Amino acid sequence: MSVPSFGPIVLGGNVFGWTVHRDEAFALLDAFVEKGGHAIDTADFYPSWAPGAKGGESEAILGAWMKARKNRHAITLVTKVAKWREQPGLSPANIVTAFERSLRRLQTDHVDVYFAHQDDAKVEQIDYLRAFDALVKAGKVRTLGASNFTPARLLSARRIARDEGLAAFEISQDRYNLVDRAFEAEMRPTLAREGIVEIPYWSLASGFLTGKYRPGIAVDSARAEGMEEYLDAPGNVERLLVLDRLAEEHRVSVAAVALQWLRQQPTVAAPIASARTIEQLAPLFETVTLSDTELASLDLHHSRSGLCPDTP
Repeated sequence: MSVPSFGPIVLGGNVFGWTVHRDEAFALLDAFVEKGGHAIDTADFYPSWAPGAKGGESEAILGAWMKARKNRHAITLVTKVAKWREQPGLSPANIVTAFERSLRRLQTDHVDVYFAHQDDAKVEQIDYLRAFDALVKAGKVRTLGASNFTPARLLSARRIARDEGLAAFEISQDRYNLVDRAFEAEMRPTLAREGIVEIPYWSLASGFLTGKYRPGIAVDSARAEGMEEYLDAPGNVERLLVLDRLAEEHRVSVAAVALQWLRQQPTVAAPIASARTIEQLAPLFETVTLSDTELASLDLHHSRSGLCPDTP
């Protein structure tokens, strides 16, 4: 297996069917491609948490768009299995069923990266690894990924795959951003030793690292309720001020600086970030390079917020 190129940004599809509906999504996806993007991340259970949604809506919207635009060949497509209550876990039977249903919603015959969205301790690792391997050997999956695994379980899966001659997890997807740093303690060195690349979700801390959330400022957003924990965490407001300064010096947005910090971290191939409007796409493609001194200025305080890592 080979790890695909993701480009500078992976577009998060968790908003499709939640805060972005079909026509809006088509326009957003068209603009994303026009700006040079090609990698899109979704999952079978997106956005099952949204009022009126069941799950599968994100894949269905994305599939309809690719069919309408006839551009499947130009898209690096990422989807996942295990977290949806309609088809939970990593049993071999569920992997097969869930994958085929994802293909139908996505209106394609293959997926570029297929993730185990979370580990499943109820299933022997060799059993789900064999099921994933069968999809790779059938040409339906190009590369395998593991999301939200512990370092120990990821290493175990890699060892079993190596010993049994099975396709292994080559990409990891974990919560990681400038203010959520738990990834750095054990997972990052694990990935570095194994030669695994990371495509982190929640790259802008659910919008906190866009700079629009500030003490005493009310923001009309579906994600605003979770911002108090970020604002109260030590060092985070000060870090926003550093982001402000760097954004002004480089003449880019605060979000662009936060995303570039992430791109320059070890093991990171590309961050995942969502957008609700075409205007919000612009910072995802702004070009900036941070010096070692600038990186260090953002690294003065660490925060390890405990918000729920459910969506990118």
